[in-house]
Amino acid sequence: MKKLLTACLLVVLCGCRNSSEEKTEETARVEFSPEMKESISRGAQVYNNFCASCHLSGGEGIKAVFPPLQNSNWIKEKQEESIHAIKFGLRGPIKVNGEKYDNLMPALGLSDREIADVMNYINNSWGNSVSNEVTEEEVAAIKK
Repeated sequence: MKKLLTACLLVVLCGCRNSSEEKTEETARVEFSPEMKESISRGAQVYNNFCASCHLSGGEGIKAVFPPLQNSNWIKEKQEESIHAIKFGLRGPIKVNGEKYDNLMPALGLSDREIADVMNYINNSWGNSVSNEVTEEEVAAIKK
């Protein structure tokens, strides 16, 4: 009986939702402006189209291959480096949540707006809570 109750609880807690429609823990607690909500929504689409194939739909990444974006100290502590990596790609070793990663992330050819949107989505998903909005102008200011 205890196992059945546990299984039922897991089904209720996990649910079956489309990842672009999921409310993250942070977006459920923070009230965003309509513009920020739109940016996060657009960013979810960009993420699903360009990032999820490596970092996976829940941002968990693949250990020792693709770093996690979920609860990521890199995302929280290195905003400018994160924007730079999305804009220009990333080569060479980095350390995320205490784990070393040394793989190639190609530049994806995204516009400054798409990069801002995907950063706003990542910043407010999967346990990340970087509430400062990333703007198109901020992305444009990042140079190679």
